[in-house]
Amino acid sequence: MDAVDSVVDPLREFAKDSVRLVKRFHKPDRKEFSKVAVRTAIGFVVMGFVGFFVKLIFIPINNIIVGSG
Repeated sequence: MDAVDSVVDPLREFAKDSVRLVKRFHKPDRKEFSKVAVRTAIGFVVMGFVGFFVKLIFIPINNIIVGSG
């Protein structure tokens, strides 16, 4: 029975912690949602520019390494 308890007890604790976490959730209001949306959009734009500039830098380097023919 001890082996069963060693498997069941962590699952029971996980379920209890999960229920406690779900009870603390709340639906964001309009102000909080707009903050998150704007910050996410800014992150997408910044990462897009970083990717663009990295690609812009590596195209000439790749052409130098590979050569033109």
